[in-house]
Amino acid sequence: MEPVEGQFDFSYLDALLPQAREHGVKLVLLWFGTWKNTSPGYVPAWVKRDNARFPRMRTKEGKTHYALSPHGEATLEADKKAFVALMHYLKEKDADNTVIMVQPENEVGVYQQGRDHSAKANRLFASAVPTKLGKRGTWTQAFGDGAEAAFNAWHTARYIDDIAAAGKAIKPLPMYVNAAVGDPFAALGKSGGASGGPDWQVIDVWKAAAPHIDLVAPDLYTRDAKNYVKFLDHYTRPDNALMVPETGNAADFARFLWPTLGRGGIGWAPFGMDETGYSNHPLGAVTLDNATLDSFARPYAFLKPMMRGWARLAALHAGWGTAKGAPDTEQSRVMGKWKITAKYGEWQFGSMDSPWLKAAPPPNADQPVGGMAVLQVAADQFIIVGTDIRVNVGQAQQSDEDAGTTMKVEEGTLADDGSFVARRVMNGDQTDYGLNFTAQPMLLRVTMGTYR
Repeated sequence: MEPVEGQFDFSYLDALLPQAREHGVKLVLLWFGTWKNTSPGYVPAWVKRDNARFPRMRTKEGKTHYALSPHGEATLEADKKAFVALMHYLKEKDADNTVIMVQPENEVGVYQQGRDHSAKANRLFASAVPTKLGKRGTWTQAFGDGAEAAFNAWHTARYIDDIAAAGKAIKPLPMYVNAAVGDPFAALGKSGGASGGPDWQVIDVWKAAAPHIDLVAPDLYTRDAKNYVKFLDHYTRPDNALMVPETGNAADFARFLWPTLGRGGIGWAPFGMDETGYSNHPLGAVTLDNATLDSFARPYAFLKPMMRGWARLAALHAGWGTAKGAPDTEQSRVMGKWKITAKYGEWQFGSMDSPWLKAAPPPNADQPVGGMAVLQVAADQFIIVGTDIRVNVGQAQQSDEDAGTTMKVEEGTLADDGSFVARRVMNGDQTDYGLNFTAQPMLLRVTMGTYR
């Protein structure tokens, strides 16, 4: 956008905005400034060549590192100037808010080392931590094994918050930063994600350092359901709306839409859903064939007409979700006096562990497909949506006086105001063995009750 310093080229946006309006879609812009996948790949040539003015990080040995330093004042000012120009353009050219959100920078931080080791960075690292972090002492004294990650997160977040604040002063769009994450179960300082980015171990640092960033969001490319769900839990916080701005586009990732929705997620986007011929396998699909597209298109098409209604209900009521492959502890949840339980690899009728029912497993029994999201909209009522799963609702605690029973199961959709629009009542053949979701998404309203 700035091939010559001070000269801005908006031709990309001049083409992008009319196309979006023509097709009736909204946009989230990704600003590839100082960081793109931690590298300065998108900065102009006049920035890349001038390491004296725009310093790169230094290694412990004093050598030049690939990443630009978050301590470079001129780098910050150049990035901020260009970002402000972008926001001025949007204020002038996009009054109807085709662009609804902006991501300043992309997968920020650094690999191969924990922080910058320049003389300036070393002085800052040896000094006291900022009072906003609620800790005392130097970074090492305050954060121990996580000191370098916390230090780099603070200075990277302050850098980006300065840019976001300047942009919001022109046009106050929501802004977020995405995280190149590591291991969701790692010990402190051992995550393996990009140091300095909003990895789960330093979310609190980011929240303190970057008040103009509305949320931090994980890019999730793990196929391990246990890890995926754990990341969702890390980023589902009262002070942080859950969003997954990047996830794998292989078919086995489609199941993770459901636990994201069940945790109140406001966005979930598979990466690379286009026909450029590019594949980021093994993170995503080998090829983007029709079957792969369909695994995402089916739930998207099903949910699209009711997303406003779902969002309204999710904002007001407790939710939960799970997917095939998640640990057993993540396959059931107590919600009020009821327990929701998920099971996979069943036909719609009968049970595979029944001594009298003999049948081959269904075709997808050994495939990584299936999941669901549930909202408790009343004490005895639930909205459940999903695919390739059997869901049972029963009493959380058995009682000698009252027995739990299913009062009514209705299949339908949601209106924009969150009200349920019934399409049909499910009969006994369809509910005797639980609530059975096939590959075709379905939404149910389940009303429970008790009898003596």
